[in-house]
Amino acid sequence: MPLSALSSRLVRPLHVFVDSALLLVAWWLAFWLRFNLDMPAEFMPVAWVSASWMLAANLVILIVGNVYRQVWRFVSLSELRQLGVCVAIAGATSAALVLMQRYEAFPRTVLVLHPLLAFLFLGGVRAAWRMQTERGFPAVAQMRPLLIIGSLGDAVAALRALKGSHLWQPVGILTPQPEDRGRWLQNVPVLGTVEMIAEAGQLAGASTALVASPPGSPQRREALLKASGSGVTLLTMRSADEWLQQDSAEPRKVEIDDLLGRDPVQLDVAGLAELFSGQTVLVTGAGGSIGSELCRQVSRFGVGKLVCLDVSEYAIYQLEQELRAVNPRMQGIYYTANVREADRLRAIALRHRPAVVFHAAAYKHVPLMEELNEIEALRTNVLGTLHAARVAGECGARRFVMISTDKAVNPTNIMGSSKRLAELMVQGVAAEFAGTRYVSVRFGNVLGSSGSVVPLFAGQIARGGPVTVTHPEIVRYFMTIPEAAQLVLQAGLMGHSGQIFVLDMGEPMKIVELARMLIRLSGKTEQDIPITYTGLRPGEKLFEELLADDETTEPTPHPKLRVAKTNGQLPDIDAVMRWIGEAGPAPARDDLRRWLRGQVPEYAAR
Repeated sequence: MPLSALSSRLVRPLHVFVDSALLLVAWWLAFWLRFNLDMPAEFMPVAWVSASWMLAANLVILIVGNVYRQVWRFVSLSELRQLGVCVAIAGATSAALVLMQRYEAFPRTVLVLHPLLAFLFLGGVRAAWRMQTERGFPAVAQMRPLLIIGSLGDAVAALRALKGSHLWQPVGILTPQPEDRGRWLQNVPVLGTVEMIAEAGQLAGASTALVASPPGSPQRREALLKASGSGVTLLTMRSADEWLQQDSAEPRKVEIDDLLGRDPVQLDVAGLAELFSGQTVLVTGAGGSIGSELCRQVSRFGVGKLVCLDVSEYAIYQLEQELRAVNPRMQGIYYTANVREADRLRAIALRHRPAVVFHAAAYKHVPLMEELNEIEALRTNVLGTLHAARVAGECGARRFVMISTDKAVNPTNIMGSSKRLAELMVQGVAAEFAGTRYVSVRFGNVLGSSGSVVPLFAGQIARGGPVTVTHPEIVRYFMTIPEAAQLVLQAGLMGHSGQIFVLDMGEPMKIVELARMLIRLSGKTEQDIPITYTGLRPGEKLFEELLADDETTEPTPHPKLRVAKTNGQLPDIDAVMRWIGEAGPAPARDDLRRWLRGQVPEYAAR
């Protein structure tokens, strides 16, 4: 038997032996205190005989109360509270047993003193053991000094989480309240406010700070913005999902997602579990940023079979490797296929008969689709959507959800117009298949998605700059990839056929401000990494809208979802298919835009 296994088997008997000795010492000390440290000789026999009843009662209660399942080196207030309850019950039980023996002239004060002394001894030895084991951690000199940023309540939680860390030594706390300065928490001083981070870092010898405010709180965003230009590296605690993926609760570096400052999405977990559990789900564009996150989210709800489809061989291979590693028991099916090929898509869908179809396959890069590739945008975004929607109805899917974009509102470019026409096609197909609920979900830019500005800016910062922004006043809505995917799931659950959902994207953000935040989070300044302006690209707007001029919205039971009420005639689906099919590989630029304007009247090319 390995030495470690042998030692672990000996731990519990050793704990019982130590507790037995301490209980006996407490019993004798209770007698001594009762008689002012001068116990008469005639009470010695009764003390010995009654000790057996006390010891039996205490050990039985401690064992039944699971006290010996505790790990002493991690003992906390919770474990001490559990110990105190067991000691109190054991004290009452032992008192009853002793009194039932009717010992002559037994000093009943002992029965009151003993539980108090027993808890003091048993709790004290556990606390002392934890203190000793903490001293056995790597020397403070070998640990990195760390500042804590947040309210006193948040700081306490962070200090508790860092107790087992072998890497970080908290040396100071920075709070939003100036009056907290000079106070101490768990032997860590409050050095001042967040604005003093640079000064506090020099004073405490710390070049790293942990932002302890909870995710989504305004305090977190405010703290990050105030501290981001200080030159101090910022960390934050990992979420529960990150613990599962990284197998570590150690702090991680602050990322741009942390700056959005919005509350986590509230999901109807029971409803989603009912929708997905044991069912087959098909995701097109599964290798993309949103498609892959949809796959991750769906896999958590006990999906019976997840059919993942993408035109990119490498993207679908990466997704396969990831999902098999994270959820090896899930039945994943991985296809390389193009949604523009209706027969291939139909064959896959009829083979697996998905109950839910998420259509995330699309071309989304505005400048690329604006010049030279216009027909590709129509074939993928319009025809691909039409094929996926019809196949969902043909195979009997209960729900079809298309991922749309804010660029479909009053579009000024080919990409946005093609997505608006795709929305109309989905509404048109909804009339053909009454058994399937068809919904579209609009949202803005997703932080960190492929082709978004964040990876672009990060690469430019890594190369030493400059960071390129098209216009100083350009504004966009942003949300995180998990936030977007979760709201798509929720919309798919609650939507009625033909509806277009609009996500609450929060407040829009200037792209130049986003660039400045990324520069600061990298530990640089705008003097180190300059920002240059390159001018608006073809088809690009200064700001995006989530609703067109002739649209209104209606609230839903979910605070972050609204339904867009649209007015407009649905297109002739067969005529759309015919025109795109007959347009050829390179239709005339003006002809294509003229036709598209006839299908999407609000399209205004720039």
